[in-house]
Amino acid sequence: MSETTIIRNAQLINEDRIYFSDLLIKSGRIERIDSEIGLKYKANEINGDGLKLIPGAIDDQVHFREPGLTHKGEIATESAAAVAGGVTSFMEMPNTVPAALTQTLLEEKYKRASECSPANYSFFMGASNDNLEEVLKTDSSRVCGIKVFMGSSTGNMLVDNQETLEQLFSKAHMLVAAHCEDEATVRSNFKEYKDKYGDKATASLHPLIRNEEACYLSSSRAVALAKKYGTRFHVLHISTAKELELFSNDIPLEKKLITAEACIHHLWFSEEDYESKGNLIKWNPAIKKISDRDAIRAAVNTNRIDIIATDHAPHTWEEKQLNYFDAPSGGPLVQHSIQAMFELHVQGVFSLEKIVEKISHAPAKLFRIKERGFLREGYHADLVLVDPNKPQKVSKQNLLYKCKWSPFEGQTFSSSIHKTFVNGELAFDGENVNSNVRGMRLEFDRR
Repeated sequence: MSETTIIRNAQLINEDRIYFSDLLIKSGRIERIDSEIGLKYKANEINGDGLKLIPGAIDDQVHFREPGLTHKGEIATESAAAVAGGVTSFMEMPNTVPAALTQTLLEEKYKRASECSPANYSFFMGASNDNLEEVLKTDSSRVCGIKVFMGSSTGNMLVDNQETLEQLFSKAHMLVAAHCEDEATVRSNFKEYKDKYGDKATASLHPLIRNEEACYLSSSRAVALAKKYGTRFHVLHISTAKELELFSNDIPLEKKLITAEACIHHLWFSEEDYESKGNLIKWNPAIKKISDRDAIRAAVNTNRIDIIATDHAPHTWEEKQLNYFDAPSGGPLVQHSIQAMFELHVQGVFSLEKIVEKISHAPAKLFRIKERGFLREGYHADLVLVDPNKPQKVSKQNLLYKCKWSPFEGQTFSSSIHKTFVNGELAFDGENVNSNVRGMRLEFDRR
């Protein structure tokens, strides 16, 4: 049970405002936001001088690798890293072993999270070529969405049957999220470059194999399908400037049927970084040109991109040291997403208000999450105190991922996470994660 806590004189960033206030946490919720909360409450007090107070980040795309791939990561380890990074809620993908393709397997993941996750949680129901009946049983008030791989990635969940896709998009009663890369294009490029380079290939080939054409072909077809059936459709990890034309920025997020996400690695890195980072930044879809990165940044600012996530997808260090064609795609990011975004603020890319909108408010709106994502009285107290004047250098010693590496290793961020509260409980004190804290299953208001 959470204790009563008063955070005094922090600088709140919330709903396009930056202002100083006190905030009272009571019974796991935000009881009061006021510039002068009196002394009548028997409460722990936290001095917020010099600190930014924001709603906890909601990451709509993570891969925590449990069950079946726990040599890479586990719900316990990766959710602890999330909380240390200020991510108080996550939505996890179905491409585990076995994949979450039945209601029974899906509920087993929820049960496991209830036993070990300090962060709040939800899990996507997976779609395959032959499980439509199971997919349609999904409870939209208790599950974040349906995930469909319209391009192969980690795991064997490619949905390439057009009839299946038509049925899914026409009958889905809730949000459908997709990984969009055209499989035929990727396979053709893969063969061409493997024949040409063999074992001498490097990760610099990745954006040539998983190229703009592969992304746009798949995204445009999927968006057309969603428009045909009026499907609530969300495109994950946009990686190209060209795809941005598929999305609108002239209507409020609450009214959009088709939405898009950008990921930290596509906002931070470019193809120039393959020389120094190699397979450590090999993701699907690929990190591409500087012009793509800059276009995605601009699209965040103009609201053509709706939310920011990580696509946290750990693999072991040994797996990442394999030659390019054998090394798996994906990497760990969830511990540093807020720090990376605050660093982009320092660089003049995003305002603090825009960052909070995209990592907290917008995911709550897009998925219609109940009573989270905002600093509002009565809402669950998922809060993060950020110290903008305490630099932190990323090193193996301060990583909480099970894989114990990060593409940000050696990077010094100018800010650090001072404290994280989950449902009013102090889940991270700036140094350690409280192993006794347990998050809650996210609930959705989709009436």
